[in-house]
Amino acid sequence: MPAVNLSRRTLLGTSLGAAATAAAQPLAVGNAHAAPLAEPDPPVTGEALSVRTQDGLTLSATAHGDPAAPEILFVHGLGQSGLSWHRQIRHLAARFRLVTFDMRGHGASSVPDSPDAYADGARWAADIRGVREAAGLRRPTLVGWSFGALTVGHYLKHYGAEDLHGVVLTGPVTKFAPELLQPRGLEIGAKLASADLAIRVQGIRETLDATFATPLSRDEHDRMLVVNSLSPRALQLGYGLVGGEGVDEAFGEPSRLLVTYGAKDAITRPEMARRVLDLNGAARLSVYPTAGHAPFYDDFARFNRDLERFTAG
Repeated sequence: MPAVNLSRRTLLGTSLGAAATAAAQPLAVGNAHAAPLAEPDPPVTGEALSVRTQDGLTLSATAHGDPAAPEILFVHGLGQSGLSWHRQIRHLAARFRLVTFDMRGHGASSVPDSPDAYADGARWAADIRGVREAAGLRRPTLVGWSFGALTVGHYLKHYGAEDLHGVVLTGPVTKFAPELLQPRGLEIGAKLASADLAIRVQGIRETLDATFATPLSRDEHDRMLVVNSLSPRALQLGYGLVGGEGVDEAFGEPSRLLVTYGAKDAITRPEMARRVLDLNGAARLSVYPTAGHAPFYDDFARFNRDLERFTAG
């Protein structure tokens, strides 16, 4: 493995994506007094798909719902998995064809041990394309969360938007830039890339605490903490090197684009989401007053309604 220098850009990328991808808030850190929500519903079983990437990895994907129904392909944030979308699967699978997958280095997918495997935006884009083709999606809506939104941008750059129904970005990371981060998001990055396991563990806990505005049950927290722990340090070192050339222009392509942003986001500043309106004249921004960095989770009932209207329209 080549030597890796932890540049400012690498650490910035780490704080943006990993801090944006945990899917639960620990009850013991800054929120111990809050009453937990009810225990989550058990996972919904779908059709398992195995996807081979262009560089020989295997991605784990799952499809739900009627193949003839309107299609939605979900792209999770860094450090998490397709399980992040269980509140969408449970409530929308009866009316839509829903596909989730674990990105490279995540969940049940292949976990390369070299940062180089995560440093190329074209690979992330090709992975999305491979899942789409394996699932036989004709004209899907692409939904990208946090770093997943940036990978959707790379998809648009390499494959265009003409054969998409539309694009939804939720709690999006649209550019690696310090002025678009909240102070807490900047602070977490170095810990997540640390060679010291104890420091990385603390970084993950802080990430989880910062991501959600709504207190979650112990079971939800523990499940997402375990998923975070499956991703290697090589991922944290590599993905921050993904370039942004041409991505802003690509975000301008979709004729239908919805951005959802939580007003209580502790990871990214509002400008991270609002800048998409300047890039795409057709884009619409929807602000969720009570949500944090994951509107689709904090206020899933509203998000599901918005997504249903967007995809059915």
